[in-house]
Amino acid sequence: MSQRRVVLAMSGGVDSSAAAGLLLEQGYEVIGVFMRHGEQSSKACELGDGKPNPLLPILEGRLDHKQGCCSASDAADARRVADKLSIPFYALDLEAEFKQIVDYFIDEYQQGRTPNPCVQCNNWIKFGRLFDYADAVDAYYVATGHYARMIQADPPSQDTPWELHRGLDDDKDQAYVLTGIKRHLLPRMLLPVGGFHKSQIRDRAAQMGLKVADKKDSQEICFVTSGKHAEFVRNKSTLDTSGEIVTSDGQVVGRHPGIEGFTIGQRKGLGVAMGSPYYVTAVDRKTNRVVIGPHEQLACKSLRASKSNWLADFPIREPTRAQVQFRYNSAPCDAMVTRSADGDFEVAFLEDVYGVSPGQLAAVFLGTRAMGCGWIV
Repeated sequence: MSQRRVVLAMSGGVDSSAAAGLLLEQGYEVIGVFMRHGEQSSKACELGDGKPNPLLPILEGRLDHKQGCCSASDAADARRVADKLSIPFYALDLEAEFKQIVDYFIDEYQQGRTPNPCVQCNNWIKFGRLFDYADAVDAYYVATGHYARMIQADPPSQDTPWELHRGLDDDKDQAYVLTGIKRHLLPRMLLPVGGFHKSQIRDRAAQMGLKVADKKDSQEICFVTSGKHAEFVRNKSTLDTSGEIVTSDGQVVGRHPGIEGFTIGQRKGLGVAMGSPYYVTAVDRKTNRVVIGPHEQLACKSLRASKSNWLADFPIREPTRAQVQFRYNSAPCDAMVTRSADGDFEVAFLEDVYGVSPGQLAAVFLGTRAMGCGWIV
């Protein structure tokens, strides 16, 4: 297996594109890969002479013009970057694997939880199936354009030679979504952009002559083409999850078309007017009731997480002060974390936090180092 060969997940965005150039500068042999999810019909991308290229199937254009990470225009951008940098480029048809993520997404919403498909994509595909592909092409590494850092342990140990750390750019840090990756894979991960700020990456992409240097960041879940999560779930399922909207004291104030349209902490789109700001404080799958209340009712002092994944040694049955991040766009909060032997852990926050939602990931950090994670129950 070649220690200099890298399979790089290329989305057509500036981050993964700049990552390709940075890896080449570091002397790696880069193979670019675009992951096709199959939610829409595919077509072959044409070669320079107008003939179809059977190695590069891509998605049809999205009708709503939303920006995602798996559209036809993104695949074309990724291919142009690969051509500019003279690296091989392939599209992998991962429709079956993405279907697993879509099924998870639908099921979680219909169970009254808030899913995180981007985390599962990293766990199952980007740092799952791509390693299978890397093995097939004799590549040791898999790389992405995530804003996180791999740092060699000091001193390195046989069990943990490398550590996952937060990216240098606090506004773009993505270590949270990588904490579910298996520990044994850390030595084979490369995260070239994590040591830069976003503005620096755009500058580097421009210096490389890449036309995606000014491309906007993707904002949508790639397979939810409309950007409307509840509508997507309802179109994929016949399960009726409609019910009542109630206040915390049980007063019925309205009805809703399905619990998949609500998540803890949500303020907009409740469908009722209360005279002052109200938020979703609970979603009850047994009754299909959505509970709403004022902001103070969102206050949370603790959580429990299951199905944990630990990237580093963490004390068992010994309360340990750490920082816990419970949403992608939230800052880590100081807490006491107690890990049990059965894979669960308890979090006691030192101050009230707001917006803790079952189904989301709770990631544990010690400073900038990612220690592990679990799913909030």
